[in-house]
Amino acid sequence: MFKTKLRTSALSMAVGLAISGMATTAGAANQAPKMTDAEFEKGKTIYFQRCAGCHGTLRKGATGKNLEPKNTIKLGQKRLEKIITYGTEGGMNNFDDILSKDEITLMAKYIQQEPPIPPEMPLKLMKERHKVYVDPKDYPTKPLHGRNWKNFFLVIERDVGKIAVIDGDKKEIVAHIPTGYAVHVLKAVEHHKGMHVDNPGRFWYVMGRDGMMTKVDLWQTPDKMKVAQTQVAYDARDVAVSGDGKYVIGGGYWPPHFVILDALTMEPLKVVSARGVNVDGEFVNESRVAAVYDTPLAPSWLVSMKELGQMWQVDYSDLDNLQVTMINSAKYLHDGFYDPSGRYFQIAANASNKMVVIDTVERKLEAMIDVDKKPHPGPGANWIDPKCGPVGGTTHLGVGKVTVWGNDPKGHPDQAWKICYEVETDGPGVFIRTHPKSQYVWADQTKHPDPEVQQSIQVIDKKTREIVKTIRLTEKKGYAAVHIEFNADGSEVWTSVWNRADSKKPNGEIIIFDAKTLKEKARIKGLYAPTGKFNVYNRVNHVT
Repeated sequence: MFKTKLRTSALSMAVGLAISGMATTAGAANQAPKMTDAEFEKGKTIYFQRCAGCHGTLRKGATGKNLEPKNTIKLGQKRLEKIITYGTEGGMNNFDDILSKDEITLMAKYIQQEPPIPPEMPLKLMKERHKVYVDPKDYPTKPLHGRNWKNFFLVIERDVGKIAVIDGDKKEIVAHIPTGYAVHVLKAVEHHKGMHVDNPGRFWYVMGRDGMMTKVDLWQTPDKMKVAQTQVAYDARDVAVSGDGKYVIGGGYWPPHFVILDALTMEPLKVVSARGVNVDGEFVNESRVAAVYDTPLAPSWLVSMKELGQMWQVDYSDLDNLQVTMINSAKYLHDGFYDPSGRYFQIAANASNKMVVIDTVERKLEAMIDVDKKPHPGPGANWIDPKCGPVGGTTHLGVGKVTVWGNDPKGHPDQAWKICYEVETDGPGVFIRTHPKSQYVWADQTKHPDPEVQQSIQVIDKKTREIVKTIRLTEKKGYAAVHIEFNADGSEVWTSVWNRADSKKPNGEIIIFDAKTLKEKARIKGLYAPTGKFNVYNRVNHVT
């Protein structure tokens, strides 16, 4: 539901862009607790920052439950405060160490009010919010810093609206780059069959929760790495680059649309609405765009329509005559990853407790795999199982479990899209990760309300299928262990200590482990609420 502590810096001003047009409707529900206009505005801001991602801008629910007044008023003030305070084992964090008691009381009141309707964002407004900091004609022709940029890590510093660039060889912070609020995802051009792009991984595109998309050039000196920026929505999650490097696409939660931009200049070119009729035949106004991925074997993107239960395969070869293939599957489509061949995209349908498999060559649904409560693989993990052959796996938001299925229909047709095995973990998690050179699979447990579990990462042996080690990253109150990423050669595992309770100070850190011995190797301090980490080489080369 919520994520991290409020800020009053320039980032709060960015959030203000998303809520400035919302109509105040405090007290609209007859039975709702009374709120002043000031209280309502504060609740609106907190909800945008902490709750909208899971529960929806209009509070109709998706990964999280429906929070419309017809449901929240029935629960009552005391029960709502208890849920917000302690969380649930179904995947909602506790917030007693993030929000004050007064803020918890305020939010329990706020979600009993009628939700405000946010404004739309036309292409004209996006163009007004397009900024170029370094003209493309002035881009350097070689790296200006003498570092091994292909082993850089780009780290989300969630609540200060920045990403950190870290030298993976030297374990040094190279830069803190201002981006959008609460960055969710960042991506670069990836290797694409039949297409050539010079120096893939040089340019990265960063999507903030406030819809601010930022272009980063890793060849620049630290003070000039931010080269362009455009706001494409008020609330957003994902971004992807075309295989030819010409276009970049950003998906909006609100307004529910996706936007195609010129990848060189970041000028917005085309807006496409995501509103439509879902797989149940019902019109959905808040049809949010969650995952957006380039397809390695075709000139197209996969765009997940979360509430529609559809994957849209968008062909970018002709923007004037845009071709979109709508592929029905299940709700609510959130995030996923490719199999090793790059043909099949495996994405979690949270509410349906399924992993959906899309054939990007045939542009159709390949399979749906029944898993446990609220699967969430993040960027996912593929590996070789001794019995089932090539497999993929996911953690779950709603239960402590890793589910593993076969994903090689050509070489292992009897195992394809069938559950191979499951591993019971101590608690629900968000991310799972491995590397072809590693004998282990790593899974976090960030969604469990118990601090001991929430602060621990579990390591699973690929051969024995058993948990061989539980590593507690911290015991500090308000901190969580989250996200795993390997370095370029697979010898190191990078994990984040996320300071959920106080993100205003650089007191988060990355703890690095030896991938073979599982022993701690190094720590990188001086980070603000670090969460996701993206290694340049691994992401460009689809190393999962």
